[in-house]
Amino acid sequence: MPEARSAAGSGLNAYNGRLVHAHVILNPAAGRGAAARALDPIVREFRRQGWAVEAERTDHPGHGVALAAAAVRSGARCVVAVGGDGTVHEVANGLLRQATGGVGAPLLGVVPMGTGNDFAKLVGLYRHAPVRAVQRLVTARTAAFDVGHVLDEYFVNSAGIGFGAEVVRVRNAMPGLSGFLSYLVPVLRAFARFRPPRLEVRASGFGETGYMMMVEICNGTTAGGSYRFAPAARPGDGRLDVCVVRRVSLARFLLAIPRVMRGTHGTMREVALFQTRRIMLRSLEGPLVLHLDGELREPAARECTVRVEPGRLNVLVAR
Repeated sequence: MPEARSAAGSGLNAYNGRLVHAHVILNPAAGRGAAARALDPIVREFRRQGWAVEAERTDHPGHGVALAAAAVRSGARCVVAVGGDGTVHEVANGLLRQATGGVGAPLLGVVPMGTGNDFAKLVGLYRHAPVRAVQRLVTARTAAFDVGHVLDEYFVNSAGIGFGAEVVRVRNAMPGLSGFLSYLVPVLRAFARFRPPRLEVRASGFGETGYMMMVEICNGTTAGGSYRFAPAARPGDGRLDVCVVRRVSLARFLLAIPRVMRGTHGTMREVALFQTRRIMLRSLEGPLVLHLDGELREPAARECTVRVEPGRLNVLVAR
């Protein structure tokens, strides 16, 4: 599991006295409805562990942002996102918009109930059943994670332009898929109609203009569930890991898929991997289309700057 800076002390008690309250924000649609059924077991387990619990459900896109911000304003010290990476994205944005980072800032906990659960991999809770995730959260350590910021929004795991955003668009139109197929099938279908955009990419020590398959800007190691775009990324090192993939043929694309899943794509001639604190992206043919933690964004802008904000998010990491 990637390392991150300790937020304060070696555990919850050292961080915030005796922390015994969880404000749970649950997306009932996550896990194809499994999250809704998991709410009662999650609440019972927190209470069995001696924690008080307040639980709320999201009911529309963006609701998690508002609920998390309101929880912070009401004094919540630990906000737990129950759902997939989209739910984590919303809850983290609510926390980050309402509070500054550092010692005393609210903690983010995660009970993974999505398909990819990329952020859960960073906090040691990937593939944990809900009750088991709660058991590990109550004994977790605290860590300060970096976040990315672009177009007035934060991302906690990855942001991307090009093919990654197109895959998100295709996957959103195919809600019936589940498991690994929900990531592989949209990738293959998206490629059939995707035309690499002409982009300008500028960062310290890197500059390139041309037709690019994708630019993935990572705080975590994986995106899209199984794709290790940034195998060396660490969420608390103060840098973003960037994967640039230039235009490729179908044959090279099919060859690249298993290599990206293994994290061995860095030696391909079409790939550039580097670290940066700030990166500028400019679309030379039309407005930008991005994803932020797997959430599609289509601003009218043709240019954006992505920057890292070191140590902004205090997170519960399973021991």
